[in-house]
Amino acid sequence: MKVIGIDIGGTSIKGMVVDRTGRLFDQGKIETDAREGKDRILANLLSLLDRLLAQHADIQGIGIGTAGRVNVRTGEVVYATDNLPGWQGTNLKAYLEDARSLPVFVDNDVNAALAGEVWLGAGKDLDDVSMLTLGTGVGGANMVGGRLYRGARWNGGEFGHTILMPGGRPCNCGVQGCMEQYLSGTALMRLASEAAGKSYASGMEVLDDYVKGDPQVIDVMRHFAEHLAIAVNHLHLGLNPQAVILGGGLIDSKQLWWPLLLEAMADLKLDADVRPAQLGNEAGAVGAAGLILDQLQAE
Repeated sequence: MKVIGIDIGGTSIKGMVVDRTGRLFDQGKIETDAREGKDRILANLLSLLDRLLAQHADIQGIGIGTAGRVNVRTGEVVYATDNLPGWQGTNLKAYLEDARSLPVFVDNDVNAALAGEVWLGAGKDLDDVSMLTLGTGVGGANMVGGRLYRGARWNGGEFGHTILMPGGRPCNCGVQGCMEQYLSGTALMRLASEAAGKSYASGMEVLDDYVKGDPQVIDVMRHFAEHLAIAVNHLHLGLNPQAVILGGGLIDSKQLWWPLLLEAMADLKLDADVRPAQLGNEAGAVGAAGLILDQLQAE
């Protein structure tokens, strides 16, 4: 049984064709063009889907992981930020099932990423797992007893907007001190720029100066690791998962800052299994494929 897994992000839409064993048959990518609005996003999504469908006539279903809060029963995006203009209220399941006459399953992108890591990555063979993604923002997801826990209003795992520093930095959600303002790649660039008195264009530039021994940047990275250890501690004590998986763009440079995280965890006497994600940018599409395969198997 072959299916298509799709990951819809603010920058690009990634897709792949896989089977139940996780074998990869094909993959593709297209720009999201999010600034042009919902209709352009949907048009690009269909373009990528049709490219994959044209090469594989035996596709049995489509799994979608998308930024935003998703009602997985209906397939509707019940909340989305301006990163995807007009996306809130879009019913992707109804739209795609009508457009391409295939079963569709839709979920939040981080839920899909966690599903992918549990299926083929760092969480393989685990039933109770939490995930934090550290990228442009901070995302999260939970699996309890082998099932994704999405919450009563579909926002379970929104760790990025839990308060890490009461009265701290203002967040675009309207609250102050959110985790996202201290642990995202965006936050790391801003904090390092303020400390070093220079402008950083990427997280890698920050880490380059860290490796070079810039004392201000070293201090920023130590605080970053301390705050991340606190976040992991909250997950460890609140949900007590078998493991916490860390993913997102910052994990690509883990060899530079992972020792700082372990040191901060030791200072907290935190005995938790923390693992780097293994699937990288493919986790969302892999997990989306796994979720539609699960639905098809259940049916």
